[in-house]
Amino acid sequence: MENPSAQKLINKIQLDLFKKGFDAETLIADLKKLREYSLEEQNPVLTKALRLTYEHLEANGAFLIPIPDDEPVDEETELVTDAVNGNENNLESLEYLISLFSDLTKKNNLLDLREYNKAFLAF
Repeated sequence: MENPSAQKLINKIQLDLFKKGFDAETLIADLKKLREYSLEEQNPVLTKALRLTYEHLEANGAFLIPIPDDEPVDEETELVTDAVNGNENNLESLEYLISLFSDLTKKNNLLDLREYNKAFLAF
């Protein structure tokens, strides 16, 4: 994201996760605010990723999506992975997802965001 306020908010989210740990309410509020910046920048992939992320957190009270693999994974494997993770937060994946928001000029970041979007929709 190019907006300096959005970058500050991304840094705040990352710092909160590192220092305070997972707090769904604060994270959801921050993601909704970040989505407003994304709408201004007119980036549909990022805007969708932000919406799907906070909707996932609201519905589950946890982040249950694994980090996308470098190679596409069939749905059956994804379901097994989700079953293994159970209801525990996948904080490594959440932190990675948030790091993608910072720099969408990298092609791989945008591709990974699309993979997260697919995973949210399949969940």
